Amino acid sequence: MSLAETIPDHDFVRNYGLFIDNTECDGESGELIDVRNPATGEIIARIPHATEADVDRAVASARRAFESAEWGGMDVRARARLVNRLADAFEDNLEELCRLETMNNGRPLAETRAQLSRLPDFFRYNAGLALSRRDAVIPVEGQYLSYTRRRPLGVVGNCTPFNHPLMIMCKSLAPVFASGCTTVVKPSEYTPMTTYALAHIFAEAGLPAGVFNVVTGLGASTGKALCSNPDLNKLVLTGGTEAGQIAGAQAGHNFAHQVLELGGKTPVLVFPDYDLDQAVNYAAFGAFVGAGQTCVCASRHIVHEDIYDDFVAKLAEKAKAIRIGDPSAPGTQLGPVISEKQRERVLRYVDYGHEDGARLVAGGKVPEALKDSGGYFVEPTVFADVTADMRIFQEEVFGPFTSVTKFRDEAEAIALANNSPFGLAAAIRTNDVARAHRVADAIDCGIVWINDHHRLDPAAPWGGTKLSGIGREFGSESFDEHFETKSVMVNISGRAFDWYGGEVQTRLN
Repeated sequence: MSLAETIPDHDFVRNYGLFIDNTECDGESGELIDVRNPATGEIIARIPHATEADVDRAVASARRAFESAEWGGMDVRARARLVNRLADAFEDNLEELCRLETMNNGRPLAETRAQLSRLPDFFRYNAGLALSRRDAVIPVEGQYLSYTRRRPLGVVGNCTPFNHPLMIMCKSLAPVFASGCTTVVKPSEYTPMTTYALAHIFAEAGLPAGVFNVVTGLGASTGKALCSNPDLNKLVLTGGTEAGQIAGAQAGHNFAHQVLELGGKTPVLVFPDYDLDQAVNYAAFGAFVGAGQTCVCASRHIVHEDIYDDFVAKLAEKAKAIRIGDPSAPGTQLGPVISEKQRERVLRYVDYGHEDGARLVAGGKVPEALKDSGGYFVEPTVFADVTADMRIFQEEVFGPFTSVTKFRDEAEAIALANNSPFGLAAAIRTNDVARAHRVADAIDCGIVWINDHHRLDPAAPWGGTKLSGIGREFGSESFDEHFETKSVMVNISGRAFDWYGGEVQTRLN
């Protein structure tokens, strides 16, 4: 099947199947879930609601592939060449993937192109790690040779969210394939279409059957079946904290390895020595890119009192000027949120802001011109005079929504930044080099940007602390966590040994 055949046109709603053994197939129940274009509300596809038996079938396919000579027995150099070929195939289909992703999750096409163009690097970086991997020889006491051998874990379950469907999936797929593991992916029921497309692309590029399987459905049923499957060796999930707690407990019952990238409430500390206009530009980007539906959304701006009023006024002006509309149109800067449910959540937090005494300075409602579009649009929203006890300071909104809080000195700024149950990311705006490093070290989180935001690289580890999850993606850390380590100890002394021969033994060495 070509990629073109996976993309529905405006007059045709495509029914997908499960993707198992490199082939689409029907689900056991025959039940289908509607997939909608968030910019119009129209149904654009239907996907199977996979049962536990469907998930078992996909996991069994992944296990067979893992143990097969074709994949499990593949030489590391051959596997690295294949992973590089997958990167090439991704690039060959980049524009079609961008358009499909924009149709499915509502991000402006310019944003989607900027993000997806980086993804082939994930595969090439991990192919390089596979080629450069070395096991250790360990110096030990006595006449022994001690060394380690690493073996791929096995079957990895990947549960991916709606906000960055391809990016978050690819950051998991790259180390899976490069390490020699196999996977079953359950994409969000809102955004499965590029997952299917990539599965077909990679099958055509030569990825063996069973290495990459796709099951679709709701988290409470299909997701639960995948996370609790006893033959799963690792679970990788990106989602909300509550979902991560549930899924982690299910996978933990079978002692599966886990990487959970969960919620966030990113603080942005703005000091008065930094250029104000540049700080506002970064604030708008961090808060509203992806319609604010990112775990690292710049949702808490903590701004020095000397520049507070000017910062609030300029950010409000910037937010009001953002062009909202059809994400496929060239001039659009902000698309819809993913669903009516998510829009209602954002608007509910607008009410919370009012109730708790914050000051709305921009947005806070559905754009007048788009009320009848059928899409799930909401204006970029900014609240000022927010204090640490307010719900909009403490709770993740997951939409184009940000708050501004005043601070007096560095110590108060750090205290405000750490006053959160989350610890995924933070950002600092300052030209004082010593302060930048000092504050970065003091904030309890997994990622810090100094004079930047939302910047990532396949070589830089990504993950959080506290309720933002466990484990790391990207970097050698992620690649290494797809292996079990075996320790081998070899006696090279040649001496005779008899523990019970009468000679008193003082040490086992």
